[in-house]
Amino acid sequence: MAADLAKVAKDKGIKYFLISFVDLFGVLRAKLVPAAAIGDMQKDGAGFAGFAAWLDMTPAHPDMFGIPDPDSLIVLPWKPEVAWLAADLWMDGKPVEASPRVALKRQIEKAEKAGYRMMSGTENEFFLVNADGSAISDERDTQAKPCYDQSALMRRYDVISEICDHMQTLGWGPYQNDHEDANGQFEMNWHYSDCLVQADRQTFFKFMVKAVAENHGLRATFMPKPFANLTGNGCHAHVSVWDKAGKKNLFLDKKDEMGLSKLAYHFLGGIMHHTDALCAIFAPTVNSYKRINAPRTLSGATWSPNTLTYGGNNRTHMVRIPDPGRFELRLMDGAANPYLLQAGILAGGLDGITNKRDPGKRLDIDMYAEGHKARGAKQLPLNLLDAIRLFEKSKGLRAALGDELIDAYAKLKHQEWNSFKAEISPWERAHTLDC
Repeated sequence: MAADLAKVAKDKGIKYFLISFVDLFGVLRAKLVPAAAIGDMQKDGAGFAGFAAWLDMTPAHPDMFGIPDPDSLIVLPWKPEVAWLAADLWMDGKPVEASPRVALKRQIEKAEKAGYRMMSGTENEFFLVNADGSAISDERDTQAKPCYDQSALMRRYDVISEICDHMQTLGWGPYQNDHEDANGQFEMNWHYSDCLVQADRQTFFKFMVKAVAENHGLRATFMPKPFANLTGNGCHAHVSVWDKAGKKNLFLDKKDEMGLSKLAYHFLGGIMHHTDALCAIFAPTVNSYKRINAPRTLSGATWSPNTLTYGGNNRTHMVRIPDPGRFELRLMDGAANPYLLQAGILAGGLDGITNKRDPGKRLDIDMYAEGHKARGAKQLPLNLLDAIRLFEKSKGLRAALGDELIDAYAKLKHQEWNSFKAEISPWERAHTLDC
């Protein structure tokens, strides 16, 4: 039975609730609701105009209501009189099918009917930059290989430790924080969980990191490739499928060389089959393709894939198998919508299970140095337009995610691409003004 949010407010001293949803572009939207009104909001939802967010609606659409999920409640550790709630969008008495959290819940329902429960964890990379975003915030962070730099990490101890303390307070089980491969870049990890819980937490994490950074006079960005010469922001996803009770890892088979079951290989086969089309949501911005198709960076490696391959404990492949019973998807970037990220994985994986898709043989090569040996392996899209076209033409994804979501997302992303193409860049002027 769902918790009574009015009683929760009284018990926890909550004065306000942020009733939030994430639109198709990953923007976090919210209304700030006083505790005295939360009972009505829990029943009827907070009202929104769909056209005001990226949801492919018009001003003529009726009111859209965000029904808060009590199980998602997170009290803001740095402002404990405020609590955050993830909401599911409804219109005319029906869920909005082209909304990210609803899309993920639809995939979860399909998985549950088949007896499956997907667990996941995401590695969230971000830069701490100055207030206007023009440069990294630590002018002393200049090493060519700054990954794990203890001094640079400790110069941002106040920010990183505060975020980690908050995650500990929330019970997420954070277990490591590090300076990443780019100057000014950090990564923070917490324990894996049910994929819906993980999506809610990742959504809140991005909000929390930005809020804490602002409180320290800095700016945090999850932009895929904010600096041309530095490694970009990935959002690697670690995935496993369990029984409905969450007791048995169905991906684990200790007899297999890599510790994976037939179910895991079929799931992986579905991912491999659909990832070129799923690129539209795994790498969802124009800037994303400057990360996955980048030249060598200052550190010597991009740490980003550009080909659909998988290997063992080898970070040069799109899919890495680091341990028995799970695999890591390394394509996703920091701009990926947390709900669509999980929905895309689950949609592709379930298709793979249903159709017993074969992922092919793993490759035990260094893709950065020997990628030419991966004969027959598909290349990832070179730009957002190519990815959108693959996404909207995919019959498999349409069957899994639904026409409403595919069409709405593709339409908005085509508009974004056209907006980008209408701009004249400094590079174009520098190279063609004298033609």
